[in-house]
Amino acid sequence: MKHKSILFISQSAIIAALYVVLTMLANALGLASMPVQLRFSEALTILPVFTPAAIPGLFIGCVISNFLSNAIIWDVVFGSLATLIGALGTYFLRRFKVLPLLPPILANTLIVPFVLVYAYGIEGTVPFFMLTVGLGELISCGVLGYFLHRALQKKSKYIKWD
Repeated sequence: MKHKSILFISQSAIIAALYVVLTMLANALGLASMPVQLRFSEALTILPVFTPAAIPGLFIGCVISNFLSNAIIWDVVFGSLATLIGALGTYFLRRFKVLPLLPPILANTLIVPFVLVYAYGIEGTVPFFMLTVGLGELISCGVLGYFLHRALQKKSKYIKWD
């Protein structure tokens, strides 16, 4: 029992750290925030398919990334909640083939545009930002997440998930 707790906490911490590093990389390239968002870290939202430890790891990683990116509090709260909702949805749909890719795309597409318009006051409409954020999420979660899923699935017999 203690071994499982240590493994869970370790996996969560590693996933959080990876999320932060990948977000900071995308941020350094000017891709991680504002209307058009392409966070490489969002590909990690497929990890709840393999381990429930990814759920807190992704959430904590997103919170830390948003703080380090000097996001305002509403972005930290609602952007991180979008990632948490997406991770939970991925976990609950983990037994299906392609469906686990959808929850993070949908959660961010539906939540983040409101943050951009109402918290940051960025000129534009919520539907327009749903398009731009959704496109970034489709690339990050849908395309990169799909390839990450395939790569990990091929090596899953060598990885201790639970």
